[in-house]
Amino acid sequence: MSEEGIHRKIIHVDMDAFYASVEQLDDPNLKGKPIAVGGGENRGVVAAASYEARKYGVRSAMSGLIAARNCPDLIFVKPRFDRYKEISAQIKKIFLAYTDLVEPLSLDEAYLDVTQNKMGLPSATLLAKRIRKEILATTGLTASAGISINKFVAKIASDYNKPNGQKTVAPEEVEDFLAELDVRKYHGIGQVTAKKMYTLGIFTGKELKAKSLDFLTHHFGKSGQYYFDAVRGVHRSEVKPSRIPKSVGAERTFNENLSSELFLEEKIRAIAAELDARIKRNKVAGKTITLKLKYRDFQIQTRSKTLGMYISDKSMLEEYAKELLYQQKLTDSVRLLGISLSNLNTAPQQEKQKKNPEHLIAPQIKLPF
Repeated sequence: MSEEGIHRKIIHVDMDAFYASVEQLDDPNLKGKPIAVGGGENRGVVAAASYEARKYGVRSAMSGLIAARNCPDLIFVKPRFDRYKEISAQIKKIFLAYTDLVEPLSLDEAYLDVTQNKMGLPSATLLAKRIRKEILATTGLTASAGISINKFVAKIASDYNKPNGQKTVAPEEVEDFLAELDVRKYHGIGQVTAKKMYTLGIFTGKELKAKSLDFLTHHFGKSGQYYFDAVRGVHRSEVKPSRIPKSVGAERTFNENLSSELFLEEKIRAIAAELDARIKRNKVAGKTITLKLKYRDFQIQTRSKTLGMYISDKSMLEEYAKELLYQQKLTDSVRLLGISLSNLNTAPQQEKQKKNPEHLIAPQIKLPF
């Protein structure tokens, strides 16, 4: 809520089990069956699971081995990202027919600011219904939506009536809605933080709201201010149509664990080439290079180096990544290796976008939700 009591109208659209739903759409034999999109049960990780698989506890980011144990009848399907991108482009085209203020979060979800929209419709609730209906007619896939005064509440609301549903949280309902939720439902509160809150007697938004700012900052540091604001429905992040990247990266999961730096050197060369292509595509350079190592036991280690100059050259990416590789000994065999570049030369653009959000200023009118 703004100080003047003026509210924006934000829709968060989230496709239902997107990758898995696309596979079931294209292959009727997979409909109604538990499927996991990923690299297979031996070495792969689940990228997405159908709702039939989720009933067995199969989730994204879960190892294929555990997923197969949870669901013996699970069908593994290799991802087809070109196909997902094709459908995602169709969906974005639908969004842009309603508003230019579209902020994609990934191929399957986005925020839309429809405070002022191309249809001239005052109700964001009706707009969300039209958008979801058009997505279904165009792609054959269902989407869920959350509608509220800011991105934080809209994202929570979009998960409320999944799949193929939507929920509107009107301005006067925001604080009561948030008060009833388990804190685990709050975007930005992960498992570790939720457990800590539980030990402090904070289980729901109501209990979170009862804590003072001093209490929250004492126990959660800078994040305390975020939690204090969030439970009151205060979230100032605007819908940004052009998301300026803060980092660019590439990584590889290996068919077999690698226990020698010499073998990893070979992989660095290929990953650096892939990162180089992404850097050129995004037309960026960066000062901080980070090497990511995921070990056999799924523990993740990162090693970083910040330079005094911007780099974007493949040979330099390789050189510094190898330097980081030999910075210390491996603690175990490695299943995944990644290289990323951050501290990009897009920082001035990001600062300008923060200071000059003229196109994002809420109109001085109140409209029904």
